[in-house]
Amino acid sequence: MNDQSDDQPFDLDPTLIGRFAAIVGDQYALRSQGDIAPYITERRGLWHGRTSLVLRPGSVEEVSSIMRLATETGTPVVPQSGNTGLVGAQVPDKSGRDIVLSLSRLNRIREIDVLSNTITAEAGVILQTLQEAADAAGRLFPLSLAAQGSCQIGGNLSSNAGGTGVLAYGNARELCLGVEVVLPTGEVFNDLRKLKKDNTGYDLKNLFVGAEGTLGVITAAVLKLFPKPKGREVAFAGLSSARDALSLFTLAMDQAGAALTAFELIAKRPYDFTLRHGQGVTRPLADDWPWYVLMQVSSGRSEEDGRALIEEILSAGLEQGVVGDAVVAASLAQGDAFWNFRETLPECQKPEGASIKHDISVPIASIPDFIEEAAVAVASVSPGARVVCFGHMGDGNLHYNISRPEGGDDEAFLGLYRPMNNAVHEVVRSFHGSISAEHGIGQLKRDELIATAPPMAIDLMRRVKAAFDPAGIMNPGKVI
Repeated sequence: MNDQSDDQPFDLDPTLIGRFAAIVGDQYALRSQGDIAPYITERRGLWHGRTSLVLRPGSVEEVSSIMRLATETGTPVVPQSGNTGLVGAQVPDKSGRDIVLSLSRLNRIREIDVLSNTITAEAGVILQTLQEAADAAGRLFPLSLAAQGSCQIGGNLSSNAGGTGVLAYGNARELCLGVEVVLPTGEVFNDLRKLKKDNTGYDLKNLFVGAEGTLGVITAAVLKLFPKPKGREVAFAGLSSARDALSLFTLAMDQAGAALTAFELIAKRPYDFTLRHGQGVTRPLADDWPWYVLMQVSSGRSEEDGRALIEEILSAGLEQGVVGDAVVAASLAQGDAFWNFRETLPECQKPEGASIKHDISVPIASIPDFIEEAAVAVASVSPGARVVCFGHMGDGNLHYNISRPEGGDDEAFLGLYRPMNNAVHEVVRSFHGSISAEHGIGQLKRDELIATAPPMAIDLMRRVKAAFDPAGIMNPGKVI
């Protein structure tokens, strides 16, 4: 499934390696294949690369020196944060020409400004560490991902990460006020501003957020913080159909508005997989349902206010017949258990054998129709394949994954990767949706993006790439 370059591999010149290593010091210039191994393989094992050198700079000045030398010598650079990406953007190709630039040592939180509701953090700060620092300051940083214990802020921004908080707070792009970026030339673009309103020309930071390291290296960012909710109420509901889930979402939005901070849709199959394979999970509802919703309401006033609001929503849903059963968490611990179920869920597909994954978005109103039509498309490619559908219904993003048929052959099923992608993505396009809602393009979806995006869009992206990276050394082979 790996489409990386099959050029004749070669090793970088030892003299060049020595010049790069001198910038960071031998201790932080990894050269043995044992030390390099964790940096050249994607965590699911779908992408394997090759390099002679991993650099771990400890300052922006060192990143700048590395990029100047890379431009001077025409050496391709692959920026990498926590190596948790799912589309191969952080993995070097097989040629051996690339060097990997790990940002993990740039891990300082430079400032927390409670009055401005901002936090300034370097690219290597782990997301969970940033969340905890915000919490200790009496604030909330709402970006929340299953990989938050190991993913890093630089990668979150480079991939414009989404997660479970997008409904209320937006993607990583909406949470970013300013960036510090080292350009391919080694120049440092310092735009670490805290302004929420700034109309002075092009919004340059947004060229780097979501660019997957193809335009420059994000080394730090100013991020938004929010007041901590005084009441957080979490509920699990069982429903008969995805259309009922859409009706419940409409009802919840009408009654809660901005207080509705999460609305996650889970089909029965991934729910069952989680009960079967998840460690430390508990069954949220006594009875089985075709579909489930995990819903969260956050009140800025009080726990009582949040509780009353979520009970009002669920009561209306039960009265209207769109909710079959529901339980509101009786404690913070039970609410955390509901969320643990959701966060454990993605990994519980793996024990069921090979899978083909899709990270798609369609208009929220189209979700039930998409689910119906995509199931027909899946069956046309692989009869008996098992649809594993879950995701962030509140923002239209579904993880529409397909597990091989029970008892099927993993390798034979993975041989259907492209036909399955094409079939599902064709349905996505028929609803004017996106083939990459939050994971990015990387290597996995590059060719499909180029083949299916409007030609003018691809042309404009290539012009931007050429303007920032004329030497073509920034994460080559990714995105476009």
